[in-house]
Amino acid sequence: IFKFLGAISVDLGQDRIKPYLTTILTPLYRELNSNYSEQDPTLKNLSQEIIELLKKLVGLEAFSLAFSSVQKQANQKRAMRKKQRALQTVANPDIAARRKLKRHKNKAETRKRKIESLRPMYKAKRHRSHALKDLAMVE
Repeated sequence: IFKFLGAISVDLGQDRIKPYLTTILTPLYRELNSNYSEQDPTLKNLSQEIIELLKKLVGLEAFSLAFSSVQKQANQKRAMRKKQRALQTVANPDIAARRKLKRHKNKAETRKRKIESLRPMYKAKRHRSHALKDLAMVE
């Protein structure tokens, strides 16, 4: 998709690409700023190359305006999600408690995996699945 965006940008030219600049920059910015662990470095490099291409194509001023608007939108979305999460914690404490328990469980499992990778002889105790017990209706 990034290659397609770059090809369309070059094909449209300087004047016709300006209205679509923020639309094109949004996924490129998201890829550049992502910090998840399984990130593909080739995608990051490709997005950086396309951003440089767009910068040369439309000029620094137009590019800077579009890029800053994309940054602003991303920051607003991030702040909105954070605010909604905080409100949900207050409005629905049971859901928040379940989310917290799940997060702690995942953290413990991650810690066990890390210990096993560092010390291969050590086997951490794993949570055993009690399928029938989980199915039973317990109050």
